[in-house]
Amino acid sequence: MRKPLIAGNFKMYKSVPETVAYLIELRALAKEVRGVDIVVAPPFTAIHAAAAAARDSNVAIGAQHVHWEREGAFTGEVSAAMLFVAGARYVIVGHSERRTLFGDTNATVNKRMHAAITAALVPIVCIGETLEQRDRNETLAVLDRQIKESLDGVTGEQLAGMVLAYEPVWAIGTGRNATPAQAGEAHFHIRQRLKQWFGLEAAEQCRVLYGGSVKPDNIAKLIAEPDVDGALVGGASLDAKSFLAIITGATV
Repeated sequence: MRKPLIAGNFKMYKSVPETVAYLIELRALAKEVRGVDIVVAPPFTAIHAAAAAARDSNVAIGAQHVHWEREGAFTGEVSAAMLFVAGARYVIVGHSERRTLFGDTNATVNKRMHAAITAALVPIVCIGETLEQRDRNETLAVLDRQIKESLDGVTGEQLAGMVLAYEPVWAIGTGRNATPAQAGEAHFHIRQRLKQWFGLEAAEQCRVLYGGSVKPDNIAKLIAEPDVDGALVGGASLDAKSFLAIITGATV
């Protein structure tokens, strides 16, 4: 049985004081929560303060992006080692917004993922199809390509400790979301490919989250799908009480 994971992606929201106030509120609200892992990914500027605010709680801190080099002349980028020292323990890699707005490809996602693993960060590798690809019935082929290329060079042992996030691009920030059946179908396919390419044991341990307009009122039905192991939450994670409702909904 895989332990559910609920990760909140703040995107470009919340200053350092706002993030700290949020973590203080969330850790108090969630202190009795058991049976689910909780991750909050604030902007880079707030990671260190967030980690301090979450210390000795059941909330872990993640980052939203990472460069693949350890250091160098890469203005505006942040390395995995820097994130780890700042207090992050997870990092989102290849989010659809990074792919569509900033040119991330399966190849660069792969390099970022390996850098994260090397620095002892848990990568949350995002995959998913666009609306046009879904309308052309290409969803499963797109997922196959993204899994194969984004996870190239990963061992079964490494995969077992990783997290994938299926995020249909057409459901992110749109208010639309895949039905539980649609999410379940995609997650089942992903799990079967992981078994085929990385082995049964690794595939059974790797957690696959759903991301795409997750809210308190749909998390229970999504998590009820056998291969949905949690959620990557965007806008609904910005309010601590709303995020708590999603967390507790994942324990049902």
